[in-house]
Amino acid sequence: MLKDTEFRNYHDVIGFKFFNYSNIFPISDFKQDNLKTLIISSPSSAFIKILYYQLSNMDIFRLNKYYMEIIKVKLIKKTSFSNSVITGTPIVLFENNHENKYYSFEKNPDFNFFFNRLKNNSIKKYVAYTGDDIEENFNIFDVFEFNKEVSIRLSIRNNSFIIIGSLWKNLEKEINKDNRKFYNFLFDCGLGEKNSLGFGFINNNRR
Repeated sequence: MLKDTEFRNYHDVIGFKFFNYSNIFPISDFKQDNLKTLIISSPSSAFIKILYYQLSNMDIFRLNKYYMEIIKVKLIKKTSFSNSVITGTPIVLFENNHENKYYSFEKNPDFNFFFNRLKNNSIKKYVAYTGDDIEENFNIFDVFEFNKEVSIRLSIRNNSFIIIGSLWKNLEKEINKDNRKFYNFLFDCGLGEKNSLGFGFINNNRR
């Protein structure tokens, strides 16, 4: 869908891709005539508008082995990061990216390591996109409630591999005028690594 657009080489760029997407929901087996929904987010309004235009001019598209009929494409009003969010898809972080080793709570349950690594990744991503400087002496989240660790097997270009990530019932941060831009960026872009594969998607916690 990005072919012949300004984002035609986006998937081949080394480094951050600056877009994210949700699970396909409701989560269930794919059956004919079942309605499914997917949310795509990005801090780049140009990226979103191009996808919207491309999808709006299509009736059918292929997703893996399935052919999907497009019922409706909708631009959603930009949502801000609330004081409390929940993960929609697992947060993935490398413990050692040179060895392609993912962080695992089962092997090394260290919340300080996890949140420091998450903060460093978030700052690098933010600075790469905006060019702004940011004070690094802060906790990325002040309150958290762990849910579980998960492993996901992916197959891309005939290569199969396992990614380890974590799901969270609650991640809290007091949002103010000084940090709002940073956290709204994370809301659009996703938390952690592999955002362009759909990992790290977050929603506001409505409980």
